Amino acid sequence: MKEKGARSLFSMTWPIFFELILQMLVGNVDQFMISRYSQNSVAAIGNANQILNVLLLTFSVVSLATTILVSQYRGAKDTQRVGQIYSLALLTNFTFSFLIGTILIIFNRPIFQWMQVPAEVLEESCTYMRIIGSFIYLQAISLTFSAIFRSNAWLKQALSISVIVNLLNILGNALLIHGFGAVRPMGLVGVAISSNIARAVGIAIYIVLFLRKSDIPISFRNLRPFPWDQEKKLLSIGLPAGGESLSYSSAQMCILRFVNEFGTYVITTSIYSKMFATLSYIYTSAVAQASQILVGYLMGAQKIEEVNQRVVSTVKIAMAVSLAVSSILYLSSDLLFGFFTMNPEVLRLGKIIMLIDIPLELGRAVNMVVIRALQASGDIRFPVISGILCVWGIEVSLSYLLGVHYGYGLIGVWIAMAFDECFRAVIYIGRWRFGRWRTMKLISPLLPKESDIE
Repeated sequence: MKEKGARSLFSMTWPIFFELILQMLVGNVDQFMISRYSQNSVAAIGNANQILNVLLLTFSVVSLATTILVSQYRGAKDTQRVGQIYSLALLTNFTFSFLIGTILIIFNRPIFQWMQVPAEVLEESCTYMRIIGSFIYLQAISLTFSAIFRSNAWLKQALSISVIVNLLNILGNALLIHGFGAVRPMGLVGVAISSNIARAVGIAIYIVLFLRKSDIPISFRNLRPFPWDQEKKLLSIGLPAGGESLSYSSAQMCILRFVNEFGTYVITTSIYSKMFATLSYIYTSAVAQASQILVGYLMGAQKIEEVNQRVVSTVKIAMAVSLAVSSILYLSSDLLFGFFTMNPEVLRLGKIIMLIDIPLELGRAVNMVVIRALQASGDIRFPVISGILCVWGIEVSLSYLLGVHYGYGLIGVWIAMAFDECFRAVIYIGRWRFGRWRTMKLISPLLPKESDIE
């Protein structure tokens, strides 16, 4: 990709933003459509997705490293290394997916029992997990191609694929949940089958578009002799970078165990609240990912001051958007929760949670942008260490103290999460201002004979 000064952050953000919305809808549409069939199924999918989100981070580790390395190699105009990273990323994620799928198929019940999933939703949770786990390699491949497309700035194409996947998922749910004609009602099983089919079609389209657009092939020839130096680099970036997210999601699973002790209506409120909270930070996530690609490219081209300007302006944008959206969600919480349920306890508790979510989202906005910028700049380990210490030392401990010990329930848990996000925001801003990232390097010096990647 040739450097283009006119390529604004917004022009890269909006396709990622809409793609993330559509990716999110795969899960949220499932929960909405199944809510008309069974509230227990909503809780079952929510518990299963909490585990899946943790395990899917394994794939995100490689995908994140792929985005960072490809962006920097493109900035340094090293096309040979770009091809190696493509092939390595797909091979590595496919291998991980085989191992994870085996774990989900064999050990899903003990995992749910450890989480203290209520008996009335345990069987459905296990069924859903077995079906999704059997085809989890589809998500691994899809995440890898998404990273490849983003690092090449093929953002509109990735968005188009997400649109198709979601439309297929909705159509499949409509046919399989309640049944249609000769198709018998499948309920939660239909949701799982529909999601797998939609993702498979999405991968097929990714492959076709990649073959048409890329002049750098994905081939096992790129791996002979096996580039252990690049594999080591991929994992040395990905594993620490994914460590912060893995720690966070593992903590969320532990907190969900606390929430499961509060009763079914609280579980339902928590699931809906997290779904709505996603609307507050999904734009922040998009702008952080777009900024990370630009930061990686600028670091590869050794334009350090432009990196700093980019990150500072992005943090301001992210905070403003998160404040506006979270405030709107609080003011309209009765309408939003009422769209899914008329349970007065859920409506009352949900409104309180959405109020607490406002400061939580401000802290999360800072963290998303600065963590990705630190990663793209080469400061990999600091977000991992600080994230692990804070999420377990503050968020999990305080959630238990306020939510379980002192009996504030879900309100106490949400206060703990808000405090953790805001505390870490202060730490990460200080880290960025300290500026150690300026002297860190991820790749070798550029190869001047390589031409720009179109």
